[in-house]
Amino acid sequence: MTAVDTKAELDTRRRAIRVRAWRRGMREMDILIGNFVDARIADLDARDVGDLERLLDVEDQKAFSWLCGTEPPPPDHNTPVFAKIVAFHRHDGPVDA
Repeated sequence: MTAVDTKAELDTRRRAIRVRAWRRGMREMDILIGNFVDARIADLDARDVGDLERLLDVEDQKAFSWLCGTEPPPPDHNTPVFAKIVAFHRHDGPVDA
């Protein structure tokens, strides 16, 4: 990630994330990450995009255990975007908001 991403650079990163989110290898992770990305990627700023890219680098089973709450995420992955993914699937608020 560059210090300041242009809109075009950020859009390119968002498109790459969309592809990676649906090709995780573990179908459950495809659904958890892919659905979140489809619904919210346009709203994420450069920091969230970077945190999401790092989360996509984590092995599926490990990230799945964090997202399901069976293990806490390590501090470097316990980010605002991680919280957004969890909240998205918990439906803590209106589903279509």
